[in-house]
Amino acid sequence: MKQILIISGKGGTGKTIVTASFVSLAGATSNCEIVMADCDVDAADLHLLLHPNIKEKHKFKGGKKAIIDKEKCTQCGKCVEVCRFSAIETDSQLYNIDLLSCEGCGVCFYVCPEKAIKMEEQICGEWYISDTKYGTLVHAKLGIAEDNSGRLVTVVRENAKNVADKITADYIIIDGPPGIGCPVIASLSGVDIALVVTEPSVSGIHDMERIIDVTKYFGIPTAVCVNKYDLNTKNTKAIEDYCQKRNIKVIGKIPFDKIVIKALTNAVPVVEYSDSKVTKEIKSMWKKLTKIVVE
Repeated sequence: MKQILIISGKGGTGKTIVTASFVSLAGATSNCEIVMADCDVDAADLHLLLHPNIKEKHKFKGGKKAIIDKEKCTQCGKCVEVCRFSAIETDSQLYNIDLLSCEGCGVCFYVCPEKAIKMEEQICGEWYISDTKYGTLVHAKLGIAEDNSGRLVTVVRENAKNVADKITADYIIIDGPPGIGCPVIASLSGVDIALVVTEPSVSGIHDMERIIDVTKYFGIPTAVCVNKYDLNTKNTKAIEDYCQKRNIKVIGKIPFDKIVIKALTNAVPVVEYSDSKVTKEIKSMWKKLTKIVVE
């Protein structure tokens, strides 16, 4: 079983479009047993193209928040003095915690002389196991303004691996988060290859270089795809030169085509919507990628 991760240094490069197309090619065209994992838990959208039917729904508990026992609280004000986040509301006679402002540091818990504050684990989101026409999708949704996205990514990865082991899957195809933070690092763990989807813009090149530094640090084999490459051929050449110096394969250059927008409007992977140049390039990329992971 091979684990293929699709990531990007920044949002909006077309990472999920590529992922959904790979899923379609592997699940429908190549007759492979696959499991999908959407690890972009802060802004999950792979489900919009795969149309899952949820089989299992689970609560995700993340960090702890402070809760005041109003019967024990004497309004001494010590918790207010030590709270760096102004999370304790004192407008009324009863003190209260603003859970959106509370960072769960626990200082108020330790300084309260009446032991009126306790730290309670909070439900930060949900994760799901769903059926699609391509196979099983494990995905999640982090709550608004919640943290611990790295932990939720780990939960998604672990459950995708469990499902894949049970059905002896050929591939786990992972739609990773953008950037270089904790969710990305959690997504990288144990994968066989990371495909970085970038675009020929100044910010696209800069953020591609950052995420490649991360994949190289962890020893993850890496390839690159340039989306909408023909919008700036000069920057595309700069990307190719950079990758050549780093001994990284550029396995695809997807042209700009409004057919992609039409496919998204119809909520289907572009490789199923049209046999355009975009589709042909993505098919070529999938063949190259699967060849790399078995070498």
